[in-house]
Amino acid sequence: MKLLKSVFCVLALMAVVGCAGPYSGGMLLSDYSALNCAPDSAQGLTPGMKTGEASMVNYLGLVAKGDASITAAAANGGIKTIHTVDYKYNSILGIINTTTTIVTGQ
Repeated sequence: MKLLKSVFCVLALMAVVGCAGPYSGGMLLSDYSALNCAPDSAQGLTPGMKTGEASMVNYLGLVAKGDASITAAAANGGIKTIHTVDYKYNSILGIINTTTTIVTGQ
């Protein structure tokens, strides 16, 4: 019984802490965008005129499907020169998790 309680406490702590990085999502619902990077150039973080998106979906942390790469997002937007790259995260109870890469450029 002690082992079961210990395992439960560790799992509960992991659920609360999660990946406590600069952008940590909620336990029940997450829907936020986060900056990923900007290429080294004189343009800095100025968004480009074109936008491209690419997404992947993860179900229960068991099955992941899709292509959320920067290359796919740039191709979907017809972008040849990347200005900025952002991510959008959406999660419902940790059951359905979606990651979208958003690229701007020319």
